[in-house]
Amino acid sequence: MELASALPDGWSVWSEEAGRAVVVYRPDVFDSEAFPPPCLPTLYLTKGSRGRRPGRPEPAPDDPWYVTLSLEPDVTADRRRFDDRKVAVEETVELARAFADGEFDYRSLYQVPRERYLDKLDELTGRGTNSTG
Repeated sequence: MELASALPDGWSVWSEEAGRAVVVYRPDVFDSEAFPPPCLPTLYLTKGSRGRRPGRPEPAPDDPWYVTLSLEPDVTADRRRFDDRKVAVEETVELARAFADGEFDYRSLYQVPRERYLDKLDELTGRGTNSTG
């Protein structure tokens, strides 16, 4: 499955290389003018840990694949682990779809919510502006 062609509307591939892909949600809206730059909803598909130890820039061949949704640096959904890239790509697409369709509860990730930001996500994903998620 090619990642870019399988993504739902609103998501686009920001960058893709052999061991990593970065997929972003609505960069036309979360463009760093109306919202701080770190507020761009981002899915990371990585071979091995994104925070590898210094001195080990490349993942080992047997490292697992990870899918991580980040709403900003300190607000991240649980990281999901996969042994196979194909399955990890499928999960990335499924998570992007659930997010775009308003099925993902991103509000629950916040201890101190950014109401204006979350209200905009609610509007874009069809969740309304109900702050209970």
